[in-house]
Formats: sequence, C-alpha cells, structure tokens
Amino acid sequence: MPHRNARLTPRGRLLIVERAAAGWKHAHIAAAMGVSRRCVQRWIARHRSEGVAGLNDRSSRPVSSPSRTPERVEIELLRLRREQRWGRDELAAAVGVSPRTASRVLARRGQPHLSRLDPMTGEVIRASKTTAVRYERDRPGELVHMDVKKLGRIPDGGGWRSLGRAVADRHRDTPVGFDYVHSLVDDHSRLAYSEILPDEKGPTCAGFLERAIEYFAEHGIARIEQLITDNAWAYRFSLRQVCAERGIRQKFIRPHCPWQNGKVERFNRTLQTEWAYRQPFETNAARAAALAPFIERYNTRRIHSAIGTPPISRTAPTS
Repeated sequence: MPHRNARLTPRGRLLIVERAAAGWKHAHIAAAMGVSRRCVQRWIARHRSEGVAGLNDRSSRPVSSPSRTPERVEIELLRLRREQRWGRDELAAAVGVSPRTASRVLARRGQPHLSRLDPMTGEVIRASKTTAVRYERDRPGELVHMDVKKLGRIPDGGGWRSLGRAVADRHRDTPVGFDYVHSLVDDHSRLAYSEILPDEKGPTCAGFLERAIEYFAEHGIARIEQLITDNAWAYRFSLRQVCAERGIRQKFIRPHCPWQNGKVERFNRTLQTEWAYRQPFETNAARAAALAPFIERYNTRRIHSAIGTPPISRTAPTS
C-alpha cells in the first residue's frame, strides 16, 4: 500500500500508461501527474514487460539476507519456546543469539507473549496488561517484599489438571485444604526465597521471615533495611519483634493497592506458571519437592527479564 502522501497509486500509474498510449509526450504526462519524466518512463516500461500487474507495489524485502538468523537456530528457539515456555533472555542464551534477535524471531514467527499463554498447555488464553511505571532500589537489601500465595493442595492421584475436569469433579466435595507459599523478594537483585507452610498466622510468618533473612545472608545480602508487606494482621503485629531485633523498618502498602508490593506479586505469578502449574503433579508432595530446585534455578541460572541476569549476579559474592 502506498503511503498517504504518495504521488502515484496503482490507478495513477495506469493513467500514465493510458495517456502515453493516447499520444501524450512523457514531459507533458510528468507535469500533469507531478512526477519526473524518469518516473513516467519506469512505469511505462514495467507495464510493457509485466502488464497491469506490474503497476502494483512490490515488496521491499531483499532478495537475500546473509546475516539473517539461520533456519536451524530459529527452529530450535521455537522448540524451546513451545516446550519450556522461556522468555527471550533464556532463549537467547540457550541458542546463542542476542535477546533482541530472539524477540525478532518470535515476532516474525507470530509467537504470542508468554503472559497470554496457559502455563501448562501453552495455549493462548487472555490478553496481557502492562505498566510503564517501573522502579528499582539502588542496592541489595535496601527494600524487600513479602507476601503469601495460597494454593489448593493436590489430592493423591492427581487433580483436575492431570485427570481432567470430568474425573476430578467426582471428588470435588472431598476437602484437600491449601498450601501457603510464603515468599520474600529483594527489590534490587530479585533474589527470592519461598517456603510452603501450613498457614499464614503471625508466628508462622515471623518464623519464615527469620529463615528468609538467614537465606539472604548466605547469598550475599547481609542486611535488610526495609520490609514492605500488605496490611494483613499477621504482618502488622507479628513481625514487629523480628524487625526490631534485626533493625528492619516496616512499611505497608496503601490498602487495596497490591501493585505497591509488585515485585513479590509478580514473583507469585512466576511461581504459578513455572513451578506450581508448570506440569501436572500426581501428588502434593511431588509439587512441594519441586519448589526448592525451582528457587535455586530462579536465583542462580534463570535470566530475569527485568535485569537481564540471574538474581545472584546482583548480590555480594560469598565465600
């Protein structure tokens, strides 16, 4: 399609040919159409060799692209995207291209954004929401985010994700309870720590925070300065002693504004898509056992899309 200020459309080019056939001089045609004589000659010559079809726009794509990503690399990248549902940074590292090249391959091949895909099947399920407002603290430990994600336990033999709705609905009245996944995420490095605990009561949250602080210290974040949470009772009152002993200043999000605790909220979604619902587990114990290996991979090998490196690379080295 010609651009909106184009002198000639396919109809205008045909008019050039018709006027030439009527005996107009090329100079007169060019003046009437507002183009050069060379342009008039080009369209007449193309019509002579190709007919009316030659007056249509042609693709500007080059005949060859020597620097284009090899076909075998694109195929491998698409296979990993389909099977592993990795982001562009991990795909780029796996096949040996730049992240920008990985993005271009995915776009050229019509691959939808990961946020639009079902984490287990890879099928498109919804449109994504994005925000243009982003922030990041200057150093590790300056601010950490804490939250709890509640997940339904998996009955022995598997739930509906492995058995299907029809089979699972027969046992829907059998209570299985919930797992409470407590998580702590560093704002600067995105280093994360999670545990599956039986509830989200005050003593449970306080005990988790103590262990998370020790985990962070072992991985290069010796001191936590600020802790931000939502306004749950367990956070407002049961963490006071731990924070006072550790010299941590507590902060709370504004009520009904979960995006203010966005780092850990986003991590909760990653937990769901890449751990909890990544594959159909047959038992709850199997899913629980897969959490620690995922956290280790997330912190040390998985390339975080927001920072371009694994979280551990942004913390102080430990001996």
